[in-house]
Amino acid sequence: MDRRSFTAASVAACFVFSTPTLAQDVETDNLMISGAFTRASPKMAGAGAGFMTITSKGAADRLVGFKSPNCERPELHTHIHDNGMMRMRQVEAIDVPAGGMVELKPGGFHLMFIKLSQQLIEGETVKATLIFEKAGEVPVTLTVKGPGAMN
Repeated sequence: MDRRSFTAASVAACFVFSTPTLAQDVETDNLMISGAFTRASPKMAGAGAGFMTITSKGAADRLVGFKSPNCERPELHTHIHDNGMMRMRQVEAIDVPAGGMVELKPGGFHLMFIKLSQQLIEGETVKATLIFEKAGEVPVTLTVKGPGAMN
């Protein structure tokens, strides 16, 4: 191998092995989970939020919780209007309608990562396991996007 080929191969290898893992869609017998992401957090942030689309391919299901090694207290949340103010509130579950979908998005339903164990850094990923009433535990990977990412 000549010097030019070796240099090109070395540069390509560095690119391949340094590229962060991106979130992938996850499919169960009845559910499709797509577009999972979270936002980068400042160093001292105590919480982060996770977003995705959950689609039912048939029967209804309910997201009843999640767990993640990236936080001490995982909660399901939504935003509500309260006296003209938007406020976050914990919810017991998030319904996924039969043959329909639910969007976990900024300003609506979302995963709340409370007491982060580490900073969420743009370009990295976060592991979580969604817990459904019927589908059981479903592992997902969320891509960490920029601080103001909306999708």
